[in-house]
Amino acid sequence: MDVDAVIDPSPAQLHTFVQRVLDAGLYVSDDAARIALTTRGMFNVIDPDSGWKADLIVRKDRSFSEEEFARRESVDFLGITLSVATLEDVVLSKLEWATLGASSRQLEDVRALLRINHGAVDLSYIERWVDTLGVRHAWDAVRV
Repeated sequence: MDVDAVIDPSPAQLHTFVQRVLDAGLYVSDDAARIALTTRGMFNVIDPDSGWKADLIVRKDRSFSEEEFARRESVDFLGITLSVATLEDVVLSKLEWATLGASSRQLEDVRALLRINHGAVDLSYIERWVDTLGVRHAWDAVRV
């Protein structure tokens, strides 16, 4: 019951966002949001009535994250246009989370994405980043 979103706000944009979230009756820690912006970390927005949670991840300051953010695609979701990461960038991010946390769930997700989207995955793009991101071992494990 959550959603992950990568954001890249200015301090003023973040301040406005936090105020709007609070005005909407949702929970967000202004301190956690400001720290996340400074450290390029993560903070949460929670709907206390439903328990739904959004993990807001501040875009990292590195080449991959810049390219990943630039490659995002627009999709229609219930009449709202959203920007989402490409399939390849989701795969790379999941490989990274798996490597950082030794999570088998992330690797299972990658296997499923590759199986479901067989033939539609830009493998050369993924190969271009696996060594830079330090996820070669995880990538090799899911490609077996």
